[in-house]
Amino acid sequence: MATTILPAAILAIIILLQFQAIDSSPVTYHVGDEFGWDLVIDMQSWARGKKFHAGDFLVFEYDDQRYDVALVNEEGFNTCTVNDGAKVLDSGSDKVQLAFGANYFIDSVADVCAGGMKMAINATAPPPLF
Repeated sequence: MATTILPAAILAIIILLQFQAIDSSPVTYHVGDEFGWDLVIDMQSWARGKKFHAGDFLVFEYDDQRYDVALVNEEGFNTCTVNDGAKVLDSGSDKVQLAFGANYFIDSVADVCAGGMKMAINATAPPPLF
């Protein structure tokens, strides 16, 4: 009896660990945490160390009278300019789903962007489901 319980218990633990380790549900991040999308913190520092995956969400909370969020290409990010085809969000509460690869965010006002309101995130493929 004990010899059949032990393998079953080990199998149950292995299955439980697999389900805990593999959670492919999108994660929602609140950009800047309690500060939001704001110049009071360094946005690149906020993003550092986090593991972003394609499909995850970023929630941008900000003062819509002072700031906005522009989804730009790499050149727009590097030059703090809104490139052709960029999307500018200005509701004060925006939710953006990350695409696979490089994702670039800036404030559309060049001086504000240059002051630190910019963030580059590389979203990797989501973990496998199996």
